[in-house]
Amino acid sequence: MPKEVAEMAGKIKQLIEGIIAERSKGNEMLAKVVKTKLILKGINPAHYSDQSEDDPAIINKLENMQQNLKH
Repeated sequence: MPKEVAEMAGKIKQLIEGIIAERSKGNEMLAKVVKTKLILKGINPAHYSDQSEDDPAIINKLENMQQNLKH
């Protein structure tokens, strides 16, 4: 595994968890809604773990979503 990928492993999972936490504010029903919205946008949270190799395109998409939450 290349060094860049090894350093990034798990970043998608962290971003997904951060987006879910920010949007749901601890409400389990809202967390499910956010997960469904991510799936509709082409990102299935169940497919990523802390050991998953991270795709820079997915990371970029999630970072854009995260930035939109702050506005």
